[in-house]
Amino acid sequence: MHRYLVGGAVRDRLLKIDVYDRDWVVVGATPEELVQQGYVAVGKEFPVFLHPKTKEEHALARTERKVGAGYTGFECYFAPDVTLEEDLLRRDLTINAMAQDPDGTLIDPYRGQQDLNDRVLRHVSDAFIEDPLRVLRVARFAAKLNHLGFTIADETLALMRTIAQSGELAHLTPERVWQEWQKSLSTSDPQVFIEVLRECGALKVVLPELDQLFGVPQPEKWHPEIDTGVHTILVAKQAALLSDSLPVRFAAQVHDLGKGITPQSEWPSHKMHCHTGLKLIKALCERVRVPNEYRDLALMVCEQHSNIHRAAELRSETKLKILNKLDVWRKPERLNDILLCCMADSLGRTGYENYEYSQKGIFETAYQASLSVNVQDIIQDGFKGAAIREEMEKRRVEAIEKTK
Repeated sequence: MHRYLVGGAVRDRLLKIDVYDRDWVVVGATPEELVQQGYVAVGKEFPVFLHPKTKEEHALARTERKVGAGYTGFECYFAPDVTLEEDLLRRDLTINAMAQDPDGTLIDPYRGQQDLNDRVLRHVSDAFIEDPLRVLRVARFAAKLNHLGFTIADETLALMRTIAQSGELAHLTPERVWQEWQKSLSTSDPQVFIEVLRECGALKVVLPELDQLFGVPQPEKWHPEIDTGVHTILVAKQAALLSDSLPVRFAAQVHDLGKGITPQSEWPSHKMHCHTGLKLIKALCERVRVPNEYRDLALMVCEQHSNIHRAAELRSETKLKILNKLDVWRKPERLNDILLCCMADSLGRTGYENYEYSQKGIFETAYQASLSVNVQDIIQDGFKGAAIREEMEKRRVEAIEKTK
């Protein structure tokens, strides 16, 4: 029995970037032999075991044969006679098809190290086309490694286009789509995930709400980039620069979905998009199984971003009404998240990358002024019942007014 470190751990170690997970392949063993040595079986579709001490995943070397539709339509074969090279051959990209034995010797049968040096994402074999999930994985790796200068090989992009046109993407479960999308949000360039999916024709299949933003014009006076899809890419990039929060990055990407369904007769204006977008975001989040934390922030940003952009024009009563609607009193961290999304929206315009977004400071000042109003003072002044709330609102408005 031989153990080999494989996949991302080998790739990231060679790239000298942080390694978070270590996966192993075991060659020359049976499930019974691993159990006898204390490994714990956890795999359902094929044998995966947890090491008795490190708890790291160990999978038996296997081959796969396409027998059905989608990324689950494979028949796996695992036995002691499956070689390491055969196991690596079934992987998606050459840079993920390398292994190291325990003494550190690199096993690289498919020129993964050369592609690492050349900064190329290239498929290992033509079997790449059999698994539709690989389209999303390549897009995610493109986002993860974009800052290092990686690009997708032309022949690999061609296979991704073939998969997108084949109908296979329709077999991806919502959970897997969200899993790859969410992972892309944690990269330094999450906008690349969207760009790659659109380039290969997959975006209109897996995330059509985002795809339909491309080609929709906006007023050039406020949006020199004009195209709403291009604006979305710029906003996604700015959000990644402003915040590490994945819900913030998600909300920034979907906040303008309403513009995708504005009637052409109203272009380039999108007066109702803050309201029409709410239904689209809810439907998207339900379909792709987006967590409530992400959904709720996205809905608030969609509904309020235009109001927040107009902060300097708003009356004190309106500012307080917005703060109340955002429920920042119980969830104070929410205000900063929403303001960062609005800031990304403003900076995500051609020529506005260094724009000073004073609206953020205006709302932060209004919030702090509101906090200065003490409910105990109101009670001591003799107010009771519903009158306490009314007086609280009145004093908060007065406090905000003094900040002008």
